[in-house]
Amino acid sequence: MADESDITGATPRRRPKPDVIEIGGRKLKPATLMMGHGFDPALSEGALKPPIFLTSTFVFENAAAGKRHFEGVTGKRPGGADGLVYSRFNGPNQEILEDRLGVWEDAEDALTFSSGMSAIATLLMTFVKPGDVVVHSGPLYAATETLIGRIFGKFGVQWLDFPAGATKEEIEAVVAKAKEMGNVALIYLESPANPTNQLVDVQAVRDVRDALFTADEKPPIAIDNTFLGPLWSRPLDHGADLSVYSLTKYAGGHSDLVAGGVVGSKALITPIRMMRNTIGTITDPNTAWMLLRSLETLELRMSRAGENAAKVCAFLKDHPKVESVGYLGFLTEGRQADIYRRHCTGAGSTFSLYLKGGEREAFAFLDALKIAKLAVSLGGTETLASAPAAMTHLSVPDERKKAMAITDNLVRISIGVEDAEDLIADFDQALAAI
Repeated sequence: MADESDITGATPRRRPKPDVIEIGGRKLKPATLMMGHGFDPALSEGALKPPIFLTSTFVFENAAAGKRHFEGVTGKRPGGADGLVYSRFNGPNQEILEDRLGVWEDAEDALTFSSGMSAIATLLMTFVKPGDVVVHSGPLYAATETLIGRIFGKFGVQWLDFPAGATKEEIEAVVAKAKEMGNVALIYLESPANPTNQLVDVQAVRDVRDALFTADEKPPIAIDNTFLGPLWSRPLDHGADLSVYSLTKYAGGHSDLVAGGVVGSKALITPIRMMRNTIGTITDPNTAWMLLRSLETLELRMSRAGENAAKVCAFLKDHPKVESVGYLGFLTEGRQADIYRRHCTGAGSTFSLYLKGGEREAFAFLDALKIAKLAVSLGGTETLASAPAAMTHLSVPDERKKAMAITDNLVRISIGVEDAEDLIADFDQALAAI
């Protein structure tokens, strides 16, 4: 029987050796697979680690191979690119990174992007068209709200939201109303919500979606999993179809890169890939290489940061100048605690600190910090603190900020991997400065 090269005239692409993903029936853990999954040193001159492939284009074996590659890239043939074509479409560093990123949530496929917002924008452009309706939880990251409400709004896209902590009945009422407005193209969630740390009941959202839509009209459920993923939350296990990341945060983890990711089923990732191929929002090779390095220590960094956050929040909880601490580890009863028990395996290291007072007190606290850095973002090796109402969420209308508890006395803190007692000493002296 003729092989593929006889039929197409193409030289078969040299394939890497099969990955070892289980030993003696034991499925290897993500932390182990990060050390070599998706990379065969034999294809890179025996290099232990993947080199950085700084090239804009790739040489085809012959013309027939080039045709086959573009049949996959353009969608004329199912399955996507058959090999490496052009760095707007794919590259070795990006492909290895995507293989490893999908491992953490046991996803069928994964894509990486030039930023978290380019991942979200590409996702929205894939599934939403003029006249459609987007249902989302609230609050969202301010840039996401701007993208949905203002940018897509200019093209006739409508939106309706429900509070992050909404009950199944409340979610159902909003989704039913959205159906009356038009075609519901996407349900977009963020859990925990930025910056209030409120959890969304993903299972309830899935149940509502499945009850209100036929199989042919079901909108995908996508969720921003940046705050807890992938170590402390795996929303694909609870009903989400796509899990979205700002890889800038924990996945990158060193505050030295900007990137985004989406993981989920091949059926949904494929059209997103086609959109990414067109608009060019792929991760660059150097950033992909840096992320490969970072994923090797992801579990270690997130575990240490989570342990530190538990100690810091225990100190802050009863401080006389603190109004409340929005830390998931303190949830013991009520709906939020129920969602936490069902959806999360850890409390994370980013939390909301509400000080007694207002902007003056929040600014005094932030300006007095000596170890923690006054900067936006989260999930890095260093501790960061910011004032969302005056910074990341400044563009959100005042009435909406008030409704979402984004108040002037709110400080968002992301705990790093420093010594926990040193951090407590820093917060103690900063509170004394108020």
